[in-house]
Amino acid sequence: MDHLGGPRGGPPILTPELAQEIARDIGRITGFNVLITDPGAVVIGCGDLARVGTVHEASLEVVRTGRPATHSAEQAGRMRGVRPGMSLPITVGEEVIGTVCLTGVPEEVHRFGLVVRRQTEILLEEAALLRSRMLHERAVDDFVRDIALYDPEVVGPDAVAARAVELGLSPGAARSAVLLEVRSAGAPGRTDEGPAAVSRLTVLRTVREVFRDRQDVAGEQTAGRYAVLAVAHEGRAAPERLPERCEHLLALLAERHGLDGRMAVGEPGAGAAGMHASYRDAATALRTGPAVFPGERVFIASELRVPHLLGSIPPHDRARFTEAVLGRLREQPDWPTLRETLIGWAEGGLSLVRVAERLHIHRNTLLYRLEKIGKLSGRRVREPGQAIEMYLASLADILREGAR
Repeated sequence: MDHLGGPRGGPPILTPELAQEIARDIGRITGFNVLITDPGAVVIGCGDLARVGTVHEASLEVVRTGRPATHSAEQAGRMRGVRPGMSLPITVGEEVIGTVCLTGVPEEVHRFGLVVRRQTEILLEEAALLRSRMLHERAVDDFVRDIALYDPEVVGPDAVAARAVELGLSPGAARSAVLLEVRSAGAPGRTDEGPAAVSRLTVLRTVREVFRDRQDVAGEQTAGRYAVLAVAHEGRAAPERLPERCEHLLALLAERHGLDGRMAVGEPGAGAAGMHASYRDAATALRTGPAVFPGERVFIASELRVPHLLGSIPPHDRARFTEAVLGRLREQPDWPTLRETLIGWAEGGLSLVRVAERLHIHRNTLLYRLEKIGKLSGRRVREPGQAIEMYLASLADILREGAR
Protein backbone atom coordinates (compact mmCIF):
# COMPACT_ATOMS: atom_id res chain seq x y z
CA MET A 1 0.00 0.00 0.00
CA ASP A 2 1.20 3.55 -0.66
CA HIS A 3 1.18 6.27 1.96
CA LEU A 4 -2.45 7.19 1.28
CA GLY A 5 -3.82 3.69 1.31
CA GLY A 6 -4.14 2.96 -2.43
CA PRO A 7 -2.87 -0.23 -4.01
CA ARG A 8 0.84 -0.12 -4.81
CA GLY A 9 1.21 1.57 -8.18
CA GLY A 10 -2.50 2.46 -8.24
CA PRO A 11 -4.36 5.67 -7.43
CA PRO A 12 -4.66 6.57 -3.71
CA ILE A 13 -7.93 6.07 -1.89
CA LEU A 14 -7.58 9.18 0.28
CA THR A 15 -6.06 12.05 -1.66
CA PRO A 16 -5.15 15.40 -0.07
CA GLU A 17 -7.82 17.07 -2.22
CA LEU A 18 -10.51 14.68 -0.99
CA ALA A 19 -9.26 14.89 2.60
CA GLN A 20 -9.46 18.69 2.55
CA GLU A 21 -12.99 18.56 1.11
CA ILE A 22 -14.14 16.07 3.77
CA ALA A 23 -12.53 18.04 6.61
CA ARG A 24 -14.18 21.25 5.44
CA ASP A 25 -17.64 19.69 4.97
CA ILE A 26 -17.71 17.79 8.27
CA GLY A 27 -16.31 20.78 10.15
CA ARG A 28 -19.06 22.98 8.74
CA ILE A 29 -21.73 20.48 9.87
CA THR A 30 -20.41 19.74 13.38
CA GLY A 31 -18.89 23.09 14.25
CA PHE A 32 -15.64 21.40 15.31
CA ASN A 33 -12.24 21.80 13.69
CA VAL A 34 -11.69 18.54 11.78
CA LEU A 35 -8.28 17.19 10.86
CA ILE A 36 -7.45 14.25 8.59
CA THR A 37 -4.08 12.49 8.38
CA ASP A 38 -2.50 9.86 6.19
CA PRO A 39 -1.12 6.59 7.72
CA GLY A 40 2.14 8.40 8.52
CA ALA A 41 0.26 10.92 10.72
CA VAL A 42 0.89 13.76 8.25
CA VAL A 43 -2.04 16.19 8.11
CA ILE A 44 -3.55 16.19 4.60
CA GLY A 45 -6.84 17.92 5.33
CA CYS A 46 -7.81 20.46 7.98
CA GLY A 47 -10.09 23.42 8.59
CA ASP A 48 -6.97 25.23 9.82
CA LEU A 49 -4.84 25.26 6.65
CA ALA A 50 -1.71 26.14 8.66
CA ARG A 51 -1.71 22.58 10.04
CA VAL A 52 -1.69 20.87 6.61
CA GLY A 53 1.66 19.15 6.11
CA THR A 54 2.48 18.98 9.82
CA VAL A 55 2.70 15.80 11.89
CA HIS A 56 -0.13 14.78 14.26
CA GLU A 57 1.79 12.51 16.59
CA ALA A 58 -1.25 11.01 18.36
CA SER A 59 -2.43 9.54 15.05
CA LEU A 60 0.58 7.21 14.85
CA GLU A 61 -0.76 5.08 17.72
CA VAL A 62 -4.32 5.22 16.37
CA VAL A 63 -3.14 3.89 12.99
CA ARG A 64 -1.03 1.21 14.67
CA THR A 65 -3.80 -0.09 16.96
CA GLY A 66 -6.84 0.72 14.84
CA ARG A 67 -8.56 2.08 17.99
CA PRO A 68 -9.85 5.60 18.77
CA ALA A 69 -8.06 7.72 21.35
CA THR A 70 -8.88 10.90 23.25
CA HIS A 71 -6.33 13.53 24.25
CA SER A 72 -6.73 15.86 27.20
CA ALA A 73 -4.99 19.21 27.22
CA GLU A 74 -2.22 17.72 29.36
CA GLN A 75 -1.72 14.71 27.07
CA ALA A 76 -1.85 16.85 23.92
CA GLY A 77 0.81 19.13 25.33
CA ARG A 78 3.28 16.24 25.47
CA MET A 79 2.81 15.36 21.77
CA ARG A 80 3.86 17.08 18.59
CA GLY A 81 1.12 18.83 16.61
CA VAL A 82 -1.71 17.61 18.85
CA ARG A 83 -4.55 19.58 20.45
CA PRO A 84 -7.18 18.38 22.92
CA GLY A 85 -9.82 16.24 21.25
CA MET A 86 -10.29 12.82 19.73
CA SER A 87 -8.60 10.81 16.96
CA LEU A 88 -10.31 7.91 15.17
CA PRO A 89 -9.01 5.45 12.57
CA ILE A 90 -10.34 5.59 9.01
CA THR A 91 -10.65 2.08 7.62
CA VAL A 92 -11.34 0.77 4.14
CA GLY A 93 -11.97 -2.95 4.33
CA GLU A 94 -9.51 -4.07 6.99
CA GLU A 95 -6.92 -1.43 6.16
CA VAL A 96 -6.40 1.70 8.27
CA ILE A 97 -5.67 4.40 5.70
CA GLY A 98 -5.50 7.39 8.03
CA THR A 99 -7.23 9.15 10.89
CA VAL A 100 -9.94 11.76 11.41
CA CYS A 101 -9.50 14.00 14.44
CA LEU A 102 -11.83 16.46 16.16
CA THR A 103 -10.42 19.33 18.17
CA GLY A 104 -12.28 20.22 21.39
CA VAL A 105 -12.99 19.12 24.93
CA PRO A 106 -12.75 15.29 24.83
CA GLU A 107 -16.06 14.82 26.64
CA GLU A 108 -17.83 16.98 24.05
CA VAL A 109 -16.24 15.65 20.87
CA HIS A 110 -16.62 12.02 21.99
CA ARG A 111 -20.37 12.18 21.27
CA PHE A 112 -19.64 13.04 17.65
CA GLY A 113 -16.58 10.85 17.14
CA LEU A 114 -18.16 7.66 15.81
CA VAL A 115 -20.63 9.59 13.64
CA VAL A 116 -17.83 11.65 12.09
CA ARG A 117 -15.73 8.56 11.50
CA ARG A 118 -18.60 6.76 9.77
CA GLN A 119 -19.46 9.82 7.72
CA THR A 120 -15.84 10.08 6.61
CA GLU A 121 -15.80 6.44 5.53
CA ILE A 122 -19.10 6.87 3.67
CA LEU A 123 -17.72 9.88 1.79
CA LEU A 124 -14.62 7.87 0.92
CA GLU A 125 -16.72 4.97 -0.36
CA GLU A 126 -18.81 7.33 -2.48
CA ALA A 127 -15.68 8.99 -3.87
CA ALA A 128 -14.15 5.60 -4.67
CA LEU A 129 -17.36 4.49 -6.40
CA LEU A 130 -17.51 7.71 -8.41
CA ARG A 131 -13.88 7.34 -9.40
CA SER A 132 -14.49 3.74 -10.42
CA ARG A 133 -17.40 4.81 -12.60
CA MET A 134 -15.35 7.60 -14.14
CA LEU A 135 -12.52 5.18 -14.91
CA HIS A 136 -15.01 2.80 -16.48
CA GLU A 137 -16.50 5.60 -18.57
CA ARG A 138 -13.04 6.60 -19.70
CA ALA A 139 -12.25 2.99 -20.63
CA VAL A 140 -15.48 2.78 -22.64
CA ASP A 141 -14.72 6.05 -24.46
CA ASP A 142 -11.19 4.81 -25.18
CA PHE A 143 -12.49 1.51 -26.55
CA VAL A 144 -14.94 3.26 -28.87
CA ARG A 145 -12.12 5.52 -30.09
CA ASP A 146 -9.90 2.45 -30.59
CA ILE A 147 -12.51 1.10 -32.98
CA ALA A 148 -13.01 4.45 -34.72
CA LEU A 149 -9.26 4.94 -35.28
CA TYR A 150 -8.30 1.28 -35.64
CA ASP A 151 -5.09 0.67 -37.58
CA PRO A 152 -3.77 -2.92 -37.46
CA GLU A 153 -0.23 -1.65 -38.06
CA VAL A 154 -0.40 0.41 -34.87
CA VAL A 155 -2.61 -1.69 -32.57
CA GLY A 156 -3.07 -5.41 -33.11
CA PRO A 157 -6.55 -7.00 -33.06
CA ASP A 158 -5.59 -9.07 -30.01
CA ALA A 159 -4.95 -5.89 -27.98
CA VAL A 160 -8.36 -4.51 -28.92
CA ALA A 161 -10.00 -7.85 -28.10
CA ALA A 162 -8.32 -7.83 -24.68
CA ARG A 163 -9.73 -4.38 -23.95
CA ALA A 164 -13.17 -5.62 -24.94
CA VAL A 165 -12.87 -8.51 -22.49
CA GLU A 166 -11.86 -6.08 -19.71
CA LEU A 167 -15.15 -4.27 -20.32
CA GLY A 168 -17.12 -7.52 -20.13
CA LEU A 169 -17.71 -7.64 -23.89
CA SER A 170 -17.55 -10.62 -26.20
CA PRO A 171 -14.77 -9.60 -28.62
CA GLY A 172 -15.98 -11.87 -31.44
CA ALA A 173 -19.61 -10.69 -31.52
CA ALA A 174 -20.79 -8.84 -34.61
CA ARG A 175 -21.73 -5.22 -33.92
CA SER A 176 -23.11 -2.34 -35.94
CA ALA A 177 -21.64 1.11 -35.43
CA VAL A 178 -24.34 3.68 -34.69
CA LEU A 179 -23.28 7.33 -34.65
CA LEU A 180 -25.22 10.16 -33.03
CA GLU A 181 -24.76 13.91 -33.41
CA VAL A 182 -26.82 16.26 -31.24
CA ARG A 183 -27.31 19.99 -30.94
CA SER A 184 -29.68 22.28 -29.08
CA ALA A 185 -33.17 22.32 -30.53
CA GLY A 186 -33.29 26.09 -29.95
CA ALA A 187 -36.81 26.00 -28.51
CA PRO A 188 -38.31 29.35 -27.40
CA GLY A 189 -37.24 30.29 -23.91
CA ARG A 190 -34.22 27.95 -23.85
CA THR A 191 -31.03 29.57 -22.59
CA ASP A 192 -28.59 26.76 -23.35
CA GLU A 193 -26.23 27.29 -26.26
CA GLY A 194 -25.70 23.75 -27.43
CA PRO A 195 -25.19 20.13 -26.40
CA ALA A 196 -22.58 21.17 -23.81
CA ALA A 197 -25.48 22.53 -21.73
CA VAL A 198 -26.63 18.90 -21.29
CA SER A 199 -23.99 16.76 -19.59
CA ARG A 200 -22.44 13.88 -21.50
CA LEU A 201 -23.58 11.42 -18.83
CA THR A 202 -27.16 12.66 -19.15
CA VAL A 203 -27.10 12.02 -22.90
CA LEU A 204 -25.33 8.68 -22.45
CA ARG A 205 -27.94 7.52 -19.93
CA THR A 206 -30.64 8.10 -22.53
CA VAL A 207 -28.56 6.42 -25.24
CA ARG A 208 -28.00 3.38 -23.04
CA GLU A 209 -31.67 3.22 -22.18
CA VAL A 210 -32.35 2.48 -25.86
CA PHE A 211 -29.19 0.45 -26.54
CA ARG A 212 -29.37 -1.53 -23.34
CA ASP A 213 -28.08 -4.98 -24.30
CA ARG A 214 -25.23 -6.02 -22.01
CA GLN A 215 -23.07 -6.43 -25.11
CA ASP A 216 -23.83 -2.92 -26.44
CA VAL A 217 -21.19 -0.29 -25.72
CA ALA A 218 -21.78 3.46 -25.98
CA GLY A 219 -19.29 6.27 -25.48
CA GLU A 220 -18.61 9.91 -26.25
CA GLN A 221 -16.23 10.86 -29.04
CA THR A 222 -16.31 14.64 -29.00
CA ALA A 223 -18.75 17.20 -27.62
CA GLY A 224 -22.12 16.47 -29.17
CA ARG A 225 -21.01 13.27 -30.92
CA TYR A 226 -21.53 9.76 -29.55
CA ALA A 227 -20.93 6.26 -30.86
CA VAL A 228 -22.67 2.98 -30.07
CA LEU A 229 -21.38 -0.45 -31.00
CA ALA A 230 -24.70 -2.31 -31.04
CA VAL A 231 -24.50 -6.08 -30.86
CA ALA A 232 -26.35 -7.96 -33.60
CA HIS A 233 -28.92 -10.35 -32.10
CA GLU A 234 -32.28 -11.70 -33.11
CA GLY A 235 -35.48 -9.84 -32.22
CA ARG A 236 -35.28 -6.26 -31.01
CA ALA A 237 -31.49 -6.17 -31.41
CA ALA A 238 -31.59 -7.42 -35.02
CA PRO A 239 -29.72 -5.08 -37.40
CA GLU A 240 -32.89 -4.35 -39.40
CA ARG A 241 -34.50 -2.94 -36.24
CA LEU A 242 -31.73 -0.37 -35.67
CA PRO A 243 -33.40 2.48 -37.63
CA GLU A 244 -36.50 2.09 -35.46
CA ARG A 245 -34.42 2.27 -32.30
CA CYS A 246 -32.58 5.33 -33.62
CA GLU A 247 -35.87 7.14 -34.24
CA HIS A 248 -36.97 6.27 -30.70
CA LEU A 249 -33.72 7.62 -29.24
CA LEU A 250 -33.97 10.87 -31.19
CA ALA A 251 -37.52 11.35 -29.92
CA LEU A 252 -36.37 10.84 -26.30
CA LEU A 253 -33.47 13.27 -26.69
CA ALA A 254 -35.82 15.94 -28.04
CA GLU A 255 -38.48 15.34 -25.39
CA ARG A 256 -36.22 15.09 -22.35
CA HIS A 257 -33.26 17.29 -23.18
CA GLY A 258 -34.36 19.63 -25.97
CA LEU A 259 -31.76 18.20 -28.36
CA ASP A 260 -32.04 17.82 -32.10
CA GLY A 261 -30.06 14.97 -33.54
CA ARG A 262 -29.28 12.80 -36.49
CA MET A 263 -27.91 9.28 -36.62
CA ALA A 264 -26.22 6.87 -39.01
CA VAL A 265 -26.06 3.08 -38.95
CA GLY A 266 -23.30 0.89 -40.34
CA GLU A 267 -23.62 -2.76 -41.31
CA PRO A 268 -22.61 -5.40 -38.72
CA GLY A 269 -18.95 -6.35 -38.49
CA ALA A 270 -17.07 -8.70 -36.18
CA GLY A 271 -13.71 -8.10 -34.56
CA ALA A 272 -11.76 -4.86 -34.54
CA ALA A 273 -11.48 -4.67 -38.34
CA GLY A 274 -15.18 -5.45 -38.90
CA MET A 275 -16.39 -2.91 -36.34
CA HIS A 276 -13.99 -0.32 -37.73
CA ALA A 277 -15.40 -0.84 -41.23
CA SER A 278 -18.92 -0.46 -39.82
CA TYR A 279 -17.84 2.74 -38.08
CA ARG A 280 -16.33 4.22 -41.22
CA ASP A 281 -19.46 3.43 -43.22
CA ALA A 282 -21.65 5.04 -40.54
CA ALA A 283 -19.41 8.13 -40.43
CA THR A 284 -19.66 8.50 -44.21
CA ALA A 285 -23.43 8.03 -44.07
CA LEU A 286 -23.69 10.72 -41.39
CA ARG A 287 -21.71 13.08 -43.62
CA THR A 288 -23.37 12.39 -46.99
CA GLY A 289 -26.85 11.36 -45.86
CA PRO A 290 -28.24 14.84 -45.13
CA ALA A 291 -27.31 15.99 -48.65
CA VAL A 292 -28.85 12.98 -50.39
CA PHE A 293 -31.88 12.63 -48.13
CA PRO A 294 -32.67 16.15 -46.85
CA GLY A 295 -35.18 16.18 -44.04
CA GLU A 296 -34.29 12.67 -42.86
CA ARG A 297 -32.74 12.08 -39.44
CA VAL A 298 -31.56 8.46 -39.66
CA PHE A 299 -29.21 7.36 -42.42
CA ILE A 300 -28.42 3.75 -43.30
CA ALA A 301 -24.97 3.13 -44.75
CA SER A 302 -26.16 0.29 -46.97
CA GLU A 303 -28.58 2.70 -48.70
CA LEU A 304 -25.81 5.20 -49.43
CA ARG A 305 -23.25 3.01 -51.18
CA VAL A 306 -23.40 4.93 -54.46
CA PRO A 307 -23.06 8.39 -52.86
CA HIS A 308 -20.28 6.92 -50.72
CA LEU A 309 -18.47 5.72 -53.84
CA LEU A 310 -18.91 9.07 -55.54
CA GLY A 311 -17.68 10.85 -52.43
CA SER A 312 -14.44 8.86 -52.53
CA ILE A 313 -13.57 10.33 -55.97
CA PRO A 314 -11.26 13.37 -55.82
CA PRO A 315 -13.37 16.56 -55.99
CA HIS A 316 -11.70 17.81 -59.17
CA ASP A 317 -12.40 14.56 -61.07
CA ARG A 318 -15.95 14.46 -59.75
CA ALA A 319 -16.54 18.04 -60.91
CA ARG A 320 -15.23 17.26 -64.41
CA PHE A 321 -17.55 14.27 -64.66
CA THR A 322 -20.54 16.33 -63.49
CA GLU A 323 -19.88 19.13 -65.97
CA ALA A 324 -19.31 16.75 -68.87
CA VAL A 325 -22.57 14.86 -68.27
CA LEU A 326 -24.94 17.60 -67.16
CA GLY A 327 -23.62 20.49 -69.22
CA ARG A 328 -25.85 23.58 -69.13
CA LEU A 329 -28.61 21.78 -67.26
CA ARG A 330 -27.16 23.13 -64.01
CA GLU A 331 -27.58 26.68 -65.29
CA GLN A 332 -31.37 26.33 -65.50
CA PRO A 333 -33.48 28.10 -62.86
CA ASP A 334 -35.41 24.87 -62.25
CA TRP A 335 -32.28 22.70 -62.02
CA PRO A 336 -33.16 21.37 -58.52
CA THR A 337 -36.47 20.08 -59.94
CA LEU A 338 -34.78 18.59 -63.00
CA ARG A 339 -32.15 16.97 -60.79
CA GLU A 340 -34.83 15.45 -58.57
CA THR A 341 -36.47 14.10 -61.75
CA LEU A 342 -33.23 12.49 -62.96
CA ILE A 343 -32.65 10.81 -59.59
CA GLY A 344 -36.25 9.62 -59.38
CA TRP A 345 -36.10 8.40 -63.00
CA ALA A 346 -33.15 6.10 -62.30
CA GLU A 347 -34.24 4.93 -58.85
CA GLY A 348 -37.77 4.27 -60.18
CA GLY A 349 -36.41 1.86 -62.78
CA LEU A 350 -37.12 4.15 -65.78
CA SER A 351 -40.83 3.37 -65.46
CA LEU A 352 -43.11 6.30 -66.25
CA VAL A 353 -45.84 5.04 -63.92
CA ARG A 354 -43.57 4.24 -60.94
CA VAL A 355 -41.51 7.41 -61.27
CA ALA A 356 -44.57 9.67 -61.59
CA GLU A 357 -45.95 8.11 -58.41
CA ARG A 358 -42.59 8.41 -56.68
CA LEU A 359 -42.31 12.12 -57.54
CA HIS A 360 -46.01 12.76 -56.90
CA ILE A 361 -46.51 14.31 -60.34
CA HIS A 362 -48.71 13.57 -63.36
CA ARG A 363 -47.33 11.28 -66.04
CA ASN A 364 -47.51 14.08 -68.60
CA THR A 365 -45.49 16.35 -66.30
CA LEU A 366 -42.82 13.68 -66.11
CA LEU A 367 -42.76 13.33 -69.90
CA TYR A 368 -42.40 17.11 -70.25
CA ARG A 369 -39.46 17.21 -67.85
CA LEU A 370 -37.68 14.29 -69.54
CA GLU A 371 -38.10 15.93 -72.91
CA LYS A 372 -36.71 19.21 -71.56
CA ILE A 373 -33.72 17.42 -70.00
CA GLY A 374 -33.01 15.67 -73.29
CA LYS A 375 -33.12 18.90 -75.33
CA LEU A 376 -30.92 20.87 -72.93
CA SER A 377 -28.34 18.12 -72.42
CA GLY A 378 -28.36 16.51 -75.84
CA ARG A 379 -28.61 13.11 -74.13
CA ARG A 380 -31.13 10.28 -74.55
CA VAL A 381 -32.31 10.18 -70.98
CA ARG A 382 -34.70 7.27 -71.65
CA GLU A 383 -31.80 4.98 -72.55
CA PRO A 384 -30.60 3.08 -69.43
CA GLY A 385 -26.89 3.75 -69.89
CA GLN A 386 -27.24 7.50 -70.34
CA ALA A 387 -29.90 7.67 -67.61
CA ILE A 388 -27.47 6.07 -65.14
CA GLU A 389 -24.71 8.50 -66.12
CA MET A 390 -27.01 11.44 -65.48
CA TYR A 391 -28.18 9.87 -62.22
CA LEU A 392 -24.60 9.57 -60.96
CA ALA A 393 -23.78 13.12 -62.09
CA SER A 394 -26.87 14.41 -60.26
CA LEU A 395 -25.82 12.69 -57.03
CA ALA A 396 -22.30 14.10 -57.44
CA ASP A 397 -23.82 17.56 -57.81
CA ILE A 398 -25.75 17.10 -54.57
CA LEU A 399 -22.53 16.08 -52.79
CA ARG A 400 -20.82 19.18 -54.18
CA GLU A 401 -23.55 21.37 -52.69
CA GLY A 402 -23.33 19.59 -49.36
CA ALA A 403 -19.57 20.20 -49.21
CA ARG A 404 -19.94 23.98 -49.49
